Amino acid sequence: MRRSVRFLAGIMLSSVSVVALSAQPIIYPARGQSAERQQIDTQECHAWAQRTTGVDPVAVAEQMAYAPAPEQQRGGLLRGAGGGALFGTMVGGVAGGHWGEGAGIGALVGSMGMGMRMRRERQQAAMQQEGMQQQASGQLATYNRAVAACMTGRGYTVE
Repeated sequence: MRRSVRFLAGIMLSSVSVVALSAQPIIYPARGQSAERQQIDTQECHAWAQRTTGVDPVAVAEQMAYAPAPEQQRGGLLRGAGGGALFGTMVGGVAGGHWGEGAGIGALVGSMGMGMRMRRERQQAAMQQEGMQQQASGQLATYNRAVAACMTGRGYTVE
């Protein structure tokens, strides 16, 4: 399980990094600025964008990479079947001594109910994860727009 959590965290970090890198503006020195000048301007614009937007792209990427993975329950179907069988045994016994039939039906219904519950919980966790990724993507887009505005103001062409 720990391997899968680490694997998923690695995938998330790389996906956020890819999104962050792919969304970065492409900057061209339109006024013939030197490579050294462009590097200084870029660093200053990144610092300005971080102060202005309040977004730290490294922190956003780390937050997404190290977000806690949803907990996976173990033995949920077995617990559901056991509880259903117990309940079914009692109901079957009360309804004319059909203990075994009641247990079988109860186990089936209990495991189906637990399966539906577990599926619903996984869907909710996936939706929450997707919302976090959308929020991070929006923050990075705002940050990159600020960098682009700063560099444009310094005489660079930004795409």
